[in-house]
Amino acid sequence: MEPTKDQKIWQVVLLIPAGKVASYGQVADMAGLGRQARYIGRALGKLPPGHSVPWYRVLRSNGQIAFPEGSPTFLKQKELLEQEGVEVISGKVQMRQFRWQP
Repeated sequence: MEPTKDQKIWQVVLLIPAGKVASYGQVADMAGLGRQARYIGRALGKLPPGHSVPWYRVLRSNGQIAFPEGSPTFLKQKELLEQEGVEVISGKVQMRQFRWQP
């Protein structure tokens, strides 16, 4: 059975190693979805409870966390990234340093 669009996205995100990040566009491209970067966030928002997909490793193309600064989800994403050694400064990650290069 062919994986759904959401499952393809989740499979790509599972490949991102600890300490690395990818952009929404990079994930869309690797999932075979072309320029559907905006859909990636929606698919990650549909993750079932108890999943192991590292959603927090996906950022905007400029390295910015997509959630409003100071929001609970922003703070959780920042915390999880920092636990893996990814430096977050003013809500942004240096993509040159931390971008996943498969």
